[in-house]
Amino acid sequence: MRPDQPRPTSLTAFADRFRLALHDGTPPITLTGITMDSRDVRPGDLYVGVPGARFHGASFAADAVRRGAVAIVTDYPGLVEATASGVPVLVTSESPRVQLGAMAAWLYQTDRDAPPVYGMTGTNGKTSTAHFLDSILRQLGRSTGLSSTAERRIGSEVVASALTTPESPELHAFLARMREAGVDAAIVEVSAHALTRHRVDGLVFEVAAFTNLSQDHLDDYASMDDYLAAKLSLFTPEHAKRAVVSLDTPAGSDVAERASIPVTTITSVEGVAADWQVTVDEEDPSFTAFTLRSAEFGRLSTRVPVIGRHMAANGGLAIAMLVESGIALADIDAALRRDGGITAHLPGRAVQVPVAGGPSVYVDSGHTPDAFAKTLEAVRHLTTGRVIMIAGANGDRDSTKRPDMGREAALGSDVLIVTDHQPRSEDPALIREAVLAGARAAKPGGDIREIAAPEDAIRAAVREATAADTILWAGLAEKDYREVAGVKLPFSVLGETRAALAEAGWPAS
Repeated sequence: MRPDQPRPTSLTAFADRFRLALHDGTPPITLTGITMDSRDVRPGDLYVGVPGARFHGASFAADAVRRGAVAIVTDYPGLVEATASGVPVLVTSESPRVQLGAMAAWLYQTDRDAPPVYGMTGTNGKTSTAHFLDSILRQLGRSTGLSSTAERRIGSEVVASALTTPESPELHAFLARMREAGVDAAIVEVSAHALTRHRVDGLVFEVAAFTNLSQDHLDDYASMDDYLAAKLSLFTPEHAKRAVVSLDTPAGSDVAERASIPVTTITSVEGVAADWQVTVDEEDPSFTAFTLRSAEFGRLSTRVPVIGRHMAANGGLAIAMLVESGIALADIDAALRRDGGITAHLPGRAVQVPVAGGPSVYVDSGHTPDAFAKTLEAVRHLTTGRVIMIAGANGDRDSTKRPDMGREAALGSDVLIVTDHQPRSEDPALIREAVLAGARAAKPGGDIREIAAPEDAIRAAVREATAADTILWAGLAEKDYREVAGVKLPFSVLGETRAALAEAGWPAS
């Protein structure tokens, strides 16, 4: 999503702004966009060639020019290939990625003319908090733009997300498009990778939030301390004006203490002192009701349309962020009372498959040990019979968490079926083996099964279930494919689930 009417900028002005040398005699050139992806180039773009894991972006300079790039920015290692493209080349002595956010912000003018932006980081809960925040703002009558793991959206225009947080040129183009559309507020999920790879550079969040920290991404970060350090960089004046920090995990206290911007705290843990307190009032298969209290601002009781105490915590966090940005709690309360709670749709988060007379069935996109534990706890509260879980892990991602995923899956369920999800380039049998090892070590003698094909795994779970049981299928919710050996194969978790239920005589309603 780019602005329909970009504001032209001269290449000379751009070079002057970033102190980049431009050869004398260069003809007047007008820039209308910027990208680091040669496949995304549009006529009038500035193409930025950055070093990559396998290739230097400058090696795609000729392709970028064929697509309409009018100039190139790169570093000295990319100079020869960039120069061969035949358009003016600007060279920076440091990695172009370090300056890319500022370049995009200046070119799209989002550094001085953009809607207020809310951001959230943490291992889990970012997407839920983002969608709750978006929903509340719209319930307040605001026009919103949203960039989440699940989707990018401006009004009714929606596109799928490739990354949790887009690269900085895409993000600033997205904000410029929001400006054109008259958006009042933008919501952006911020991953650890986004911070270490400069994807949110050039952007200052009105309010930044911290959800939690648990094991993940140790394929990219040397330790949990390094992972936390990446998150902490959001809570600096360079990136945010103020913060709301959840104390529900120990890392929250570290963030609150080490942040260099004003911090408000929130918790759903009894006995933990914080500025805001979330208390769960009622749990139902279709909602979780909670009360949010603040000594300074008062109290509010509402509900989120999804199961789980952790979801109530995310809903409370979203409300606290809005109050911190200056919206009156009374106004939020009035809107939520009018609408019967937060009306968000959360893609892939504990999605209930309605079943007439059969077991309760949920599909969820959680793929960390902590996500497994929290979602299993939520379904256990609502189940009179057994909890049957279908679980797996993804390939080409943090392999160290797989045994812990197996452990949490086994401890939280009565029957565990370990299956394949997205092995990508890895051997799926080895992925299953790691998950099974953690499960069997945690629950020796437990009912733990291995069924490689996910379409067979869901059918086995449905055959096993009674009307009193709950089936939880975690990891692939709302995906329409599985990536196996580098090939994306059509696959629908919801479609396979409904088919399995129908075959067993329990058609989804």
